[in-house]
Amino acid sequence: LPTLERPTGENLSAKGAYVLREAAGTRDVTLLATGSEVEIALAAADLLDTQGLKAAVVSMPCWELFEAQSEAYRAEVLGGAPRVAVEAAVRLGWDRWVGERGAFIGMSGFGASGPAGELYKHFGITPEAVAAAAKANLETAPK
Repeated sequence: LPTLERPTGENLSAKGAYVLREAAGTRDVTLLATGSEVEIALAAADLLDTQGLKAAVVSMPCWELFEAQSEAYRAEVLGGAPRVAVEAAVRLGWDRWVGERGAFIGMSGFGASGPAGELYKHFGITPEAVAAAAKANLETAPK
């Protein structure tokens, strides 16, 4: 996996979540991801950009640390736009962070085995699927 560094002089992972890439302007959507799925979220943000949608990408390595941050910090990171979480696991726990207007891209079951790339495609954990979910969510989300 590539190392995604954004030198800031502080350990942003210690806050549990942080904006890795801010949207170019007002956010249309916020993509939440952890671990290897951050790369997928970044690629999805690039796809959304080509469609005229502004996406921020939040790296969320530790829910517990993020929950311990101030409400103001959490609001700054999550923003007010609809959210889409991408995780190579099940949805359990993500609803708290995606909110009522959010969507989830990840596994819908257990027991599959095979090469990672094939499993990601099988479960729809791809930049294209994340971008499509974000776009669909924006079209149906209450304003």
